[in-house]
Amino acid sequence: MTRILVLVAEADEQLPGLDGLPDTVQVQTVSAEDELRAALPDADILVVTDFRTGLLERCWPDEPKLCWVHATSAGVDALLFPALVDSPIMLTNARGLFDRGIAEYVLGAVLMFAKDTHGNLRLQAERRWQHRDTELIEQRHVLVVGAGSIGAQVARLLSAVGMQVRGVASKAREDDDFVEVVGQESLHDALPAADFVVITAPLNEATEGMFDRQAFAAMKSTARLINVGRGPVVQTDALLNALEQGEIAGAALDVFEEEPLPPEHPLWAQPQVMMSAHMAGDFIGWQRALGEQFVANFQRWQAGEALFNQVKKR
Repeated sequence: MTRILVLVAEADEQLPGLDGLPDTVQVQTVSAEDELRAALPDADILVVTDFRTGLLERCWPDEPKLCWVHATSAGVDALLFPALVDSPIMLTNARGLFDRGIAEYVLGAVLMFAKDTHGNLRLQAERRWQHRDTELIEQRHVLVVGAGSIGAQVARLLSAVGMQVRGVASKAREDDDFVEVVGQESLHDALPAADFVVITAPLNEATEGMFDRQAFAAMKSTARLINVGRGPVVQTDALLNALEQGEIAGAALDVFEEEPLPPEHPLWAQPQVMMSAHMAGDFIGWQRALGEQFVANFQRWQAGEALFNQVKKR
């Protein structure tokens, strides 16, 4: 019998969509540290929905029986601790599942800025009739930092409404979804031309803190930042300074260095900022879709086929 362990964030949380697993599979859901520590040594497969804490690393056994770890997220930075990275255990993720939802969030943020939706809502609350001209987004320049699966979907959607989309990846390459893709070393050269800068990059040693004071100083004063990647890619103090000094015109933020963002944090008071609670890709029914995606991959594993969405741990 195959033993699948599901690590969730809350005791009453379940991962739906696993009803497609065969009867020969035993599924156990855990959330507490003592439960995980007791169950992990005997598990064959681990499904991780609690991917934002260090719980798994703390409970990692000396001789794991695991042959496969699956993350129900696109980002796997919290799982890349040395013991797992150095092991032969396969790591897969939920790549592709959230791409469209995140891309639609980005398009919505672009339109919010261009059509001054913030201003409309403020004036409506004040019951003031004030005519203004707003921006067209056609032919505006977008720089997508992180030209992977999510970044490509963002590029396709924004290109469809007439925007000019360039990408930044670890290395320069040709890509039909972008006007061009430059290497990360060219980030500061590419920033000055962008009207919108969209971060979809994963968190790793190369991207952590890459949006610092120098990066914001390189941007247009009329540019807007949209971060749907990982919070620590942006240095919060540098972002605050850029907003307060008028180095950039606004920001839409779905991820933060500290989550949840404390209610006293000064970002809440920035009038040119829209914030959401790490939910850009979460569509109605996403939890079941995650479970069903894992089941489809499990069927491949059971049949001896190559798993999709394998992560290069290094």
